[in-house]
Amino acid sequence: MIYSTLKDTIEDFDTTSISEERKKVLQPLIDFIQSKVDAKATVNLNFICTHNSRRSHLSQAWAQATGFYFGIENLFCYSAGTEATALFPVVAETLSNAGFNVEPLSEGNNPVYSLKYAENAHPIIGFSKTITSTFNPQNGFSAIMTCSSADQGCPFIVGAEKRIPITYEDPKVSDGTPQQTEIYNERSVQIATEMKFIFSQIKH
Repeated sequence: MIYSTLKDTIEDFDTTSISEERKKVLQPLIDFIQSKVDAKATVNLNFICTHNSRRSHLSQAWAQATGFYFGIENLFCYSAGTEATALFPVVAETLSNAGFNVEPLSEGNNPVYSLKYAENAHPIIGFSKTITSTFNPQNGFSAIMTCSSADQGCPFIVGAEKRIPITYEDPKVSDGTPQQTEIYNERSVQIATEMKFIFSQIKH
């Protein structure tokens, strides 16, 4: 059962706010997921950004939660970077405020978080890792490029069955400013709304 607060949050997202132009950007991911669902195959999605610290984690968490909300089975969402840094703490706070149950599992330069979205579902394990990390699938996945620098810097992702650019502006520009919380929430809502739209289109 998805957490009630998170369920309410997802239901509040307005997918009619997504432009037709943006929907065309999202369509290849819809097609990839639908093809896997039709084949009753595992849906592996790996969201990739340069540092695997912000946008890729938000995308991973919201894709897993909204996919669960819409009853998509055998869905496994991951994230990675062209280099590893750390999951930025404000991302964890933003997800917690939206209704995820967020618990730190370890501290240090690259802390590990448990990001739970439902009472009996396995938590998302959030930490920064590179594209070659064995924590993530090695083949048969769609690589979703969430930042333009990773999209341009990684023309080829080893093992990716499909490579799909769905880029977002980096909320990092607000770090340390009075607008930080607002900007991170805006980016989280944008990503979540688009993930909601994507999974709402899947027939199963």
